Amino acid sequence: MIELNADTARRAIVEHTQRLAEAAATAGPAAAVPTAPEWTVTELVAHLGQTQNWVAEIVERRITDPTQLPTEVVALPADPGEWTEWLSAAARRVTSACSDDALDAPVFNAATDGRTGTQFWLSSMLNEAVVHGFDGAAAAGRPAEVEAGVATALITNHFAMLTSPTWAMQRPESAQALRGSGQTLQWRATDTAAAWFVERQPAGVTWRPETRPADVTVTGPAGALLLALTRRGPLAGDVTIEGDPALAQHWVDHSAHVSG
Repeated sequence: MIELNADTARRAIVEHTQRLAEAAATAGPAAAVPTAPEWTVTELVAHLGQTQNWVAEIVERRITDPTQLPTEVVALPADPGEWTEWLSAAARRVTSACSDDALDAPVFNAATDGRTGTQFWLSSMLNEAVVHGFDGAAAAGRPAEVEAGVATALITNHFAMLTSPTWAMQRPESAQALRGSGQTLQWRATDTAAAWFVERQPAGVTWRPETRPADVTVTGPAGALLLALTRRGPLAGDVTIEGDPALAQHWVDHSAHVSG
């Protein structure tokens, strides 16, 4: 499995935030977001910038107690002409907060998994920038692009979140729907040689970074797999399916993408 180092993740957050800003300027504030139908571009921009500032404060203050999480968010500038710089500043702030010195610092981890709090938030902010960058691209009629290594890391984060100790508490309907009786899914990237083997059991979902025979195997470039897994693209086109396609579609339909 390809591991994405922190410096690469920080650069990608800044780059994909910039891409969203450019797409937002092209689409316009009132444009609908096809991949997030309840949102306009204004709401998309506000969400990403506010989330980045919110997370930056958590890491900057080394918050470990969830009852002390920030309760206020920064305001989106009223003038859309200021949005590009506002988003850029938010991305710089959160990546600066998630510096190498902070990676092992005591910080609250909402997933309560094996990562440090800052590692968790860095992965979450990369997910936010890339996935909502897909949303911005859709609103502007642009192709959704992501580097293969970044996409691979985010697919791993996707499965880590769905199997984290807190997923059932945060998304009980999703956790219940993903339980099964031994059904297996294999996701395999053709451009990074990464693979994710998923098993659905009555107690919940498990995954391992390996290739094994499965009830359904979904294969394609890492970027196409990420688009499908986050419901930003179809289980078609650059993605091929062998086995039970309904099983793969059920997974996509019930494994809600996590935002921040």
